[in-house]
Amino acid sequence: MSVPFQDYYEILGVARGADAKEIKARYRKLARQYHPDLQTGDKKKEAEEKFKRINEAYEVLSDPEKRAKYDRLGANWRMGQDFEPPPDMGDVHFYTHAEGFPGGFSDFFETLFGGGGFAREGFTGRRRTRGPMPGEDRETEIALTLEEAYRGGEKTVQLAAGAVCSVCGGTGRARERFCAACGGTGVNRKETTLTIKIPPGVREGSRIRLRGQGGEGVAGGRRGDLYLTVRLAPHPTFALSGSDLETEVVLRPEQAALGDRVPVPTLDGEVFMKVPAGVHAGTRLRLKGKGWPDGAGRGDEYVKVIIDLPGPLSENEINLYRQLAALRTGSGGANR
Repeated sequence: MSVPFQDYYEILGVARGADAKEIKARYRKLARQYHPDLQTGDKKKEAEEKFKRINEAYEVLSDPEKRAKYDRLGANWRMGQDFEPPPDMGDVHFYTHAEGFPGGFSDFFETLFGGGGFAREGFTGRRRTRGPMPGEDRETEIALTLEEAYRGGEKTVQLAAGAVCSVCGGTGRARERFCAACGGTGVNRKETTLTIKIPPGVREGSRIRLRGQGGEGVAGGRRGDLYLTVRLAPHPTFALSGSDLETEVVLRPEQAALGDRVPVPTLDGEVFMKVPAGVHAGTRLRLKGKGWPDGAGRGDEYVKVIIDLPGPLSENEINLYRQLAALRTGSGGANR
């Protein structure tokens, strides 16, 4: 009796040449997306069917022996096409339903691997027993203000961490089926609070390693590590360019014309900067050594000059500006 063919690569949405890491990552994403416990109403039943197919596809493609046997069928089968064992595969045993064991898999799976695929010696309705396995390393991001990254120190954050599923013990399987408690991933997520030590002068894209804060190990294996990628939040006053800081200072016209000493913000606090007489709008003035830490010391801070009128102007100020305009016109300056 023919059965509908299952295209496991299409179900997971991966290429036939995908490696184990890519298959696993895709499976985890789909398992979370279609987990029945996250669905309601009519979508729940549809998700259950999708969830079963996703788990079945991963059961085959994550097992080198099963995948090799499946790949021998060739790449020309289409999803749902009637499948009968090819005549040129006489050395491969195909199962009838009487030979199988109930496992909740499709007829195609049971035909190819036997019921549940665990008829071989060494299987007892769960994955093969293994020794201690280390937990996976995990990656996430941490957002820091410019001041936090500059000064360093400790920061308390809440992160979603992976914990070995207490129902299936991390195998992803319970009672000869994929574990519904963890979606077959063997891991449940939980919130954890961590106090993180931030090195001074950390930059955008830097990675902070937290030993033993990754995924839990299986069967007594050590926990993996957690890697935090630094993301610097936009700052209202400063922009960081390499090891240099950039900011702005607003001058009144008379300050720009006559020069002055004006307060300027830095990451170390406010300082007074000398403005030369006759400075133009857009000029960049340098504060040496007030930038970002680097291997040779610190970069510089560049202050862009903005010239603006204070407002509102008094009548006396308006008259003075009129006199200045008249002087410019009288001395041959263009009245622009």
